[in-house]
Amino acid sequence: MKVRQIMPDVYWSGAIDWDRRLFDSLIPLPDGTSYNAYLIKGTEKTVLLDTVDPSMSYVLLAQLKDIQNIDYIIVHHVEQDHSGSLPIVLEKYKSAKVLISTRGKDMLIDHLHIPQDRIITVEDGETLSLGDKTLRFIYTPWVHWPETMSTYLVEDKILFTCDFFGSHLATNELYARDKSRVYEAAKRYYAEIMMPFRGIIKKNLEKIKDIEISIIAPSHGPLYDEPEFIIEAYEDWTSDKPKNTVVIPYISMHNSTKIMVEYLICSLTQKDIRVERFDLASVDLGKLAMSLVDAATVVVGTPTVLAGPHPNVVYAVYLLNALRPKTRYVSVIGSYGWGGKTLEILKGMLTNLKVELLEPVLVKGLPNEEDLKAIDKLASSIAEKHKEFS
Repeated sequence: MKVRQIMPDVYWSGAIDWDRRLFDSLIPLPDGTSYNAYLIKGTEKTVLLDTVDPSMSYVLLAQLKDIQNIDYIIVHHVEQDHSGSLPIVLEKYKSAKVLISTRGKDMLIDHLHIPQDRIITVEDGETLSLGDKTLRFIYTPWVHWPETMSTYLVEDKILFTCDFFGSHLATNELYARDKSRVYEAAKRYYAEIMMPFRGIIKKNLEKIKDIEISIIAPSHGPLYDEPEFIIEAYEDWTSDKPKNTVVIPYISMHNSTKIMVEYLICSLTQKDIRVERFDLASVDLGKLAMSLVDAATVVVGTPTVLAGPHPNVVYAVYLLNALRPKTRYVSVIGSYGWGGKTLEILKGMLTNLKVELLEPVLVKGLPNEEDLKAIDKLASSIAEKHKEFS
């Protein structure tokens, strides 16, 4: 992919990774991703904003083939998908200096062994003149590492946001044209990476709300020439009020727990409550994370295995606790053979969440009529709690 002009003397110079299907050996990438770098040519200085994943450094070097000089390389975020090709670029441009937030300097040295004499730290709100263009640095920490910052190109009103507003989406469209597809990819990205820092992200949204923005240029996925589209989405996702939705991650060994899950779905449906159900035997963790963005209630369905919850459920509950969604209520349903401490173990795993535990329904063996009545009671309790979200 060749460089693409965004504005006069402002270029996208990234790499599209059509085939990548896993990120951080954890996050599924059903639609690939991109590593967006940007080149700005001022009348006095030339700047490269970020690099690309080291696996695709050859793409970036090809795009920089005719660029004789780069004065500065801005590192918005130290993680290697953004900065991994930095050593190669610094080798090519031996006089270039690296600009990074104050907190990022030591991290850059630790992760990439960049020499200290090549690094210049910039403060929050500091500006840099390129001649006819001005850059302003804006600290946007915890999107999603502590050192992350954004850069605002004042004259062209472009906000380069790194992971903030990003999406794992491989596409040759420079801008977000297929909004439904981009929305889903951006929500997946937010759910998997940003949601644990929801409170801080709300502060970062406040920080940029008075900036006049013509284009948002993230480090993954397409750019937004209608920036209100993604800003409004983030305002919704980071809000404190969940939606009238119950998420049910479950697994069943001998169908007893599955029967309970299906009965609960039926009961919730009769009460006009939206349900998202995930069989943890074959789940897309990204889809599960996305569902948690809006869910008011999570009901975990699990059999008891060796006196505790099923290992797949343990993994899902660990994820729930780590992602810290705005969920208000949690419950547990499931079947056991002879006993155990399933409920105690799961309750002990939810230390990050400020949730109310609704009455669980744990039954011995195959659920009977009285057990199903208990599930109806749980559904009624959920419906009562959800009245404010309907």
